[in-house]
Amino acid sequence: MAYRKTVASLVAAAALLGTSSASYAATDITWWHAMGGKLGEVVVEISNGYNGSQDACQIIPVFKGTYEETLTAGIAAFRAGEQPNILQVFDAGAATIIGAKGAVVPVEDLLKENGVDFDIEDYIAGVRYFYADSAGKMIGMPFNSSAPILYINEDAMKKAGVEAPKTYEEFEAIAPKLKEAGYVPLVQSHLPWEFVENFKSRHNLQFATNNNGYDGAEGTELVFGEPIKNHFKAAKKWLDEGYFGYYGTGWGDNQTPFNEGKVALWVGSSGSFGGIAETVEFPFSATFLPYWEAVEGANKASFIGGAALFAMSGKPAEENKCVASFFEYLTSPEVQYMWHKETGYVPVTEAAYELAKKDGHYERTPAAEVGIQQLSLEGGEWTKGYRMGFYVQIRDVMNRELGKVFSGETSVDDAFATIKADGDKLLERFAKTTNN
Repeated sequence: MAYRKTVASLVAAAALLGTSSASYAATDITWWHAMGGKLGEVVVEISNGYNGSQDACQIIPVFKGTYEETLTAGIAAFRAGEQPNILQVFDAGAATIIGAKGAVVPVEDLLKENGVDFDIEDYIAGVRYFYADSAGKMIGMPFNSSAPILYINEDAMKKAGVEAPKTYEEFEAIAPKLKEAGYVPLVQSHLPWEFVENFKSRHNLQFATNNNGYDGAEGTELVFGEPIKNHFKAAKKWLDEGYFGYYGTGWGDNQTPFNEGKVALWVGSSGSFGGIAETVEFPFSATFLPYWEAVEGANKASFIGGAALFAMSGKPAEENKCVASFFEYLTSPEVQYMWHKETGYVPVTEAAYELAKKDGHYERTPAAEVGIQQLSLEGGEWTKGYRMGFYVQIRDVMNRELGKVFSGETSVDDAFATIKADGDKLLERFAKTTNN
């Protein structure tokens, strides 16, 4: 790179003159992330692209393990005064990092203070407010954003002589034919995200008090009504009848049978599209996450999963300026489109979405558009997401108790009673740590 040769010559000249070369060095910015494998390779590609686009700043991506490990490392580093400039935090950890007083600089403020144009309306509908505060100010920069969608084994549909369902009522009608054709009719990969959180969103149902937790931690409690209980009673019945498969809490536990061609319909992440396209040996397509037609007000937008990038506080103005510059680069239409094509995660801005359409991406790969379309459906009062602390632990409670439902150890009603009781205790504990 010409820039590096120039720096090298300047350093040599400075040495001859007996002066410091520090003023010519780019400002280093550390980015702690949880993207392994192919995703990690794309993160490096994005970082290299940014570093090559300008001379003032250098992004240094550092893989820190799983989402949980990355969040834990980030919080510990902040407490020790050794935080990175940018920390990737997943959906369930958003309340923890936002609730950590003084830990982050709201991305909306960061961009505006450094002369970067910002309009929240530039972001696609389902992305705008998940990482925002109760007033609608964006706190974290959406990065790897996804939606839970229904993947379809086209061979299974053809063999059974059926079409993919839009509703769970339609699924119940075709499930016997799919089973008779030799397939497990339906599996899902993440019970809390797909069958609880986004069930609430698709049916426009309240998830927690205090505006789903956005209005503050104190007094926030989980809300579980009859629709979601009825959904899990139906799922248990499907399991008993051989219409539903449940293989564990791990993502791959349930995706693998689909990839192997044993499953007809799989509820998975739109972010899995890229990997599936490279691995499965059968034709597949995708459609929206199903909903119950019997639930009044259903068929609304889902909200995002995945993670956002948070600008950590306590950094010099020069470094914050570089973070703002990188976020501007990251959200440019060209970079977002590349990220979308390479991974399957949705482009977070309308401009990137339009670029993908203009390039004919969805004509070539229609399934790649489904997540964006679902996030762009009509919203409702309860479709922007949730903001609850200690939510990683609450998800663990859900997985434990709902797993007991499927193993026959407990009833649906008792499971949700326990989830609410244990979850509310965790929410109460979190509230005491935030003073809000």
